[in-house]
Amino acid sequence: QVQLVESGGGLVQAGGSLRLSCAASGSIFSINVMGWYRQAPGKQRELVATISSVGTTNYADSVKGRFTISRDNAKNTVYLQMNSLKPEATAVYYCSLCSRGFGTWGQGTQVTVSS
Repeated sequence: QVQLVESGGGLVQAGGSLRLSCAASGSIFSINVMGWYRQAPGKQRELVATISSVGTTNYADSVKGRFTISRDNAKNTVYLQMNSLKPEATAVYYCSLCSRGFGTWGQGTQVTVSS
């Protein structure tokens, strides 16, 4: 069983930056994909970015050039550096880990960007 714990959310002004972290624990297979998704009020959960265990990344078009996903495999931790934040980035951000056909979600962390 895998547990994910996110941290780093908060309130920031438009144009500012935040860094999210997600630490995984439990039975973690070395080959996996970790990622960040977000869900704004009244909207569906959407992909923000993913990163494989060998470092292959994928980003939503809306965040390319402003957000950077990275990971530390030794710490089983994934990060999301968010720069030039816009009010439309306001959402609950969820960490995910997918491995061997199974997926796990974190509890989510709130990001609020004020205009």
